[in-house]
Amino acid sequence: MHKNLVIVESPAKAKTINKFLGDHFIVESCYGHIKDLPKKELGVDIENGFKPTYQIIPGKEKIIKKLKKLSKNAEQIYLSTDMDREGEAIAWHLSQELKGKKRVRITFNQITKEAIKKAIHNPGKIDIHKVEAQQGRRVLDRLVGYKISPILWEKLKRGLSAGRVQSVAVRIICDREKKIEEFIPQEYWTFSSKFILKGKRILEAKLTKIEGKKTEIINENEAEKVVQKLIKENFSVVKIEEKTREKSPEPPFTTSGLQQVGGYHLNFSVAKIMKLAQDLYEGQNIGNEERVGLITYMRTDSFHIAKEAESEARDYIGKEIGKEFLPKKKPRYRNKKSSQDAHEAIRPTSVWRTPEKIKKYLSNDHFKLYNLIWKRFIASQMEKAILKTVTMDIQGGKYLFQAEGKRIDFPGFTLIYKEKREKEKILPPLVEGTKIRLKEVILAQHFTQSPPHYTESSLVKTLEEKNIGRPSTYAPIISTIKAREYVKWDKGKLIPTLLAKVVNKLLMENFSAILDIKFTAKMEENLDAVEQDKKKWTSLIDEFYKYFEQDLKTAEKKMRNIKKEGIPIGEIKCKTCGKNMVLKFGRYGEFLACSDYPNCKNTEPLPRRVIMKCPYPDCDGEIVEKVSKKNGRLFYGCTKFPQCKFISSEEPIEIKCPHCGNPYLIKIKGKLKCPVCNEKFEDSIIKEKKVEGIVYKIVKKKTDGSKLDKKIYSIS
Repeated sequence: MHKNLVIVESPAKAKTINKFLGDHFIVESCYGHIKDLPKKELGVDIENGFKPTYQIIPGKEKIIKKLKKLSKNAEQIYLSTDMDREGEAIAWHLSQELKGKKRVRITFNQITKEAIKKAIHNPGKIDIHKVEAQQGRRVLDRLVGYKISPILWEKLKRGLSAGRVQSVAVRIICDREKKIEEFIPQEYWTFSSKFILKGKRILEAKLTKIEGKKTEIINENEAEKVVQKLIKENFSVVKIEEKTREKSPEPPFTTSGLQQVGGYHLNFSVAKIMKLAQDLYEGQNIGNEERVGLITYMRTDSFHIAKEAESEARDYIGKEIGKEFLPKKKPRYRNKKSSQDAHEAIRPTSVWRTPEKIKKYLSNDHFKLYNLIWKRFIASQMEKAILKTVTMDIQGGKYLFQAEGKRIDFPGFTLIYKEKREKEKILPPLVEGTKIRLKEVILAQHFTQSPPHYTESSLVKTLEEKNIGRPSTYAPIISTIKAREYVKWDKGKLIPTLLAKVVNKLLMENFSAILDIKFTAKMEENLDAVEQDKKKWTSLIDEFYKYFEQDLKTAEKKMRNIKKEGIPIGEIKCKTCGKNMVLKFGRYGEFLACSDYPNCKNTEPLPRRVIMKCPYPDCDGEIVEKVSKKNGRLFYGCTKFPQCKFISSEEPIEIKCPHCGNPYLIKIKGKLKCPVCNEKFEDSIIKEKKVEGIVYKIVKKKTDGSKLDKKIYSIS
């Protein structure tokens, strides 16, 4: 008897689906894409309508041979690849290889028995417009990468790469780094006070206004003058204001939302989040139910939820959490213009598979992610939280202090899920006109902070906000710029390398349109238009290539040849001839070379930032910044390696530990810690004074907020 053949991308997906279908079905994996553009040549016929030349991916010949053999006797072939553009392209390539057979396309948003059987009974056709959108993106990316990269090899260093979206992501990171480098910290001081009430109760408040204007104290002397005046004032409560505020739940996760919150809460990389989500989607063994997909499709930009999923969630909330947590109207979340509403948000395939029930069947990391997805979805269908805030104004002469209290009247969705912990703070029951006495003042020194470095999560957020890339591209973008050594990873921060800054500047000078953020966003909209059959992919690329070709010709002639000339870096002299040294890039990274090359061929290693002298006894080396070649992470090691084995993932500071005598401390999140005895120390000085019975403390930072000069090697 002839059997039906179902083809999916991955073995894990095949294994799950095979459990749901009877003996009349064979489920096989094609292991992702089977065809692509050739690796060692352009593969796009520019003169013939940008026609792509696809080839069987090396190593996939045996897989295709097996699928062809199975399809010969198959009654029906179901192309069951993912429902995004990439999945549609895989199905299209499979249909080309399995010609003459009865082929149908099926898609499903979740891998459960009901969803699979429904898809089998409702087959469709390959969406050729989706295929064309994927093909348009692939050809665009190939043209940009294969045309610009050789110019960079010639002008800077062999092995570099440029990409239509990748290079824009690097630009965004470099732009942020420039702001950080140019940032000048400004000193300011804050005042917090304790007032004593009857019964020795304490009321804490902050100074917010002086003479009706926002407090702006910029140095210690000025701050102390304010204290001298404060202690002479009589204070009373002049205003009490109560407000009730509703807090709505967050929508269920989209791909970018999951990547952002997963990175922040779970400290997982974007790539790891997507790998774990893929596993949960494709199926896990969970006891008596055996193997089942636990979440819906994880590449989506839509907040849409199926009606049956909404009903199931409301049923669960009413029975298991409480009817008071069930909103009368079903919550609705507005999608972006570009989102595909046919897709669903990421949610559990059944809310009755609670995290507690399936925890024992999952790895720790899989459980953490499933728990996050489950709670976010359930919370999105719950009632709002109701918060009551109390603001108390305390006046003394021209000085206004403010105390804030918060009470949760109804927890709503926060009973299940909260990204930030809502802390209750109950103020004492005072009335307007109550006189209170100042007991303590704390002056604290601060410095304005530069914009933060991008993390993977915040970069995804920015890419989404600026409409760069799509849900399926965020993880590959970040993986690529890491692999190309355009960023180094330092405690979760993405810091552009010197190479990235140089490449970015060259591309900005010669290919400004491609690196323009608005242009890249517009290109994404055009690709969406191709998918919606509102635009032809060939006309899109033709429009692009007309000016891109001109930029290529100009760049080949005018792009600075840094490989030959190097980058001027200041007054570092050649030890051989006395001429200035310049910065160049080689196979093993940056180095210094004499500007008089080829007359003088002297080279020297690039000076690295010295942190401190090596703390190990009998070692005269220095501790410097290093970057791991394995994962791009920043660490600190001795220049005498391998003789000296000093290594630290945190920056060492030349301060002797007062507890155990270890010759250095490390700095973690603004606090100092001894790596030997684990004692922690505040990186601040606290001075305590007493004037007219009132204690006041001065909390002053040890550091002045200044930054290391990172611009010494910036390209001029």
